Formats: sequence, structure tokens, C-alpha cells
Amino acid sequence: MPYVNIKITREGATPEQKAALIQGVTQLLADVLGKNPQTTVVVIDEVDTDNWGIVGETVTLRRKRGV
Repeated sequence: MPYVNIKITREGATPEQKAALIQGVTQLLADVLGKNPQTTVVVIDEVDTDNWGIVGETVTLRRKRGV
């Protein structure tokens, strides 16, 4: 039973976009690894940009600075 955890920043991914990710990852595992879509679990975690850091800074701060 494959379990895939996708982490993205919480910046407005639509329900349709998230559904497309879930469908696409499920299909990719079936096509590439022969995994059964009926037992494939995909979870999307949306992380607040204050809780996501790059190069020692939060994404929130980097976005404000235009980086």
C-alpha cells in the first residue's frame, strides 16, 4: 500500500488542483511501479508559510522581500 505525502505551502491551491495532484500521483505509481490505485494513499499537507523555512528564513519573510 503506497503512501505519498505531498507538502505544499498554504497559498491558495484550489480543490481542483489538489484533486489533480492526487489523481496524477496515483496514476504515476500505477504506471511506473505497477502499484494498485485501490490501495494507494495520497495526503496533501498545506503548511503555513510562517512554518516553512529556507536558508534560515521563513517563506513569509522571503515572499515579503520578493525572494
